[in-house]
Amino acid sequence: MSSSCDGSCGSDSQSSCGSADAHLAQQDIAINKSLGKIKNKILVMSGKGGVGKSTVAVNLALSLARRGHKVGLMDVDLHGPDVCRMLNLTGKLEPSKNPNDLVAPLIYNDNVKVVSLEYMMKDRDDAIIWRGPLKIQAIRQFIADMDWGELDYLVVDAPPGTGDEPLSVAQTIPRVNAVVVTTPQAVALADVRKSINFCKTVEMPIIGVVENMSGFICPHCNETVEIFSSGGGEQTARDFDLPFLGRVPMDPRVVVAGDTGKPYLSSDEDTPATKAFSEIVEAVEKRMPPTGSVTLNTLNTESCGCGSGGCNPTTCDC
Repeated sequence: MSSSCDGSCGSDSQSSCGSADAHLAQQDIAINKSLGKIKNKILVMSGKGGVGKSTVAVNLALSLARRGHKVGLMDVDLHGPDVCRMLNLTGKLEPSKNPNDLVAPLIYNDNVKVVSLEYMMKDRDDAIIWRGPLKIQAIRQFIADMDWGELDYLVVDAPPGTGDEPLSVAQTIPRVNAVVVTTPQAVALADVRKSINFCKTVEMPIIGVVENMSGFICPHCNETVEIFSSGGGEQTARDFDLPFLGRVPMDPRVVVAGDTGKPYLSSDEDTPATKAFSEIVEAVEKRMPPTGSVTLNTLNTESCGCGSGGCNPTTCDC
């Protein structure tokens, strides 16, 4: 008897258990087939809400696409999906004519495909009231049933914490790597350390740490005001011997961009925030090149150009 039945199937229900097992087996095949066409998988996560994970995920996907890469953006924040709104995508799910065909994701542009639960809902303001099994199944379907095609990068936007969604991604997507986002203050960093330990527990490599909302540059005097302090993310990366990808200063235009569906950090604007984010994207691309080979160096060595502390890919020769 299959382990998924847990011994609860009587003689009258064994056939239904067998059918469920067969469906899972077929879905596993579909997941492996889909993932086999995707070179790099990146999970953007944090133990703390409100640190800008979705902003980082959306702009990372668009920045990689602007560099000529084929990119998928998957929103697994099932209770609070925001990716469609941040991209001003208003399309609805179009069921395939043949039930055996894959479902088309939303198309943002020639290089970016998007999947979010929000575009599958009749009313986007409806609450998603799901327990773990439904969330796990939804994430599996996002991979197995969607026509992702050939991708250089799949960027996954996760909800805060270390619960069902990031765990399901870790278990469903082999060789997924994490970008951990934090703000500089101590409360956020305490939760982010849990995310780092989560990655270690599930053996998920960490590309690096991003310190978001790191200071505010006054548009009038050009002085930096450290609203949430500064440097905490870099120190945490150093404490865990992780790469520090960079810090992004606060900019009111990021908020406006999120509300209007015109992402700002990946734009052509020449500002401290866009420059900082561009360096972060370069660091991610360097550590996960589109060839599919992952060149992570999360521990310092004597030959590392950074010396002691967390490796910084923008200055390091490792």
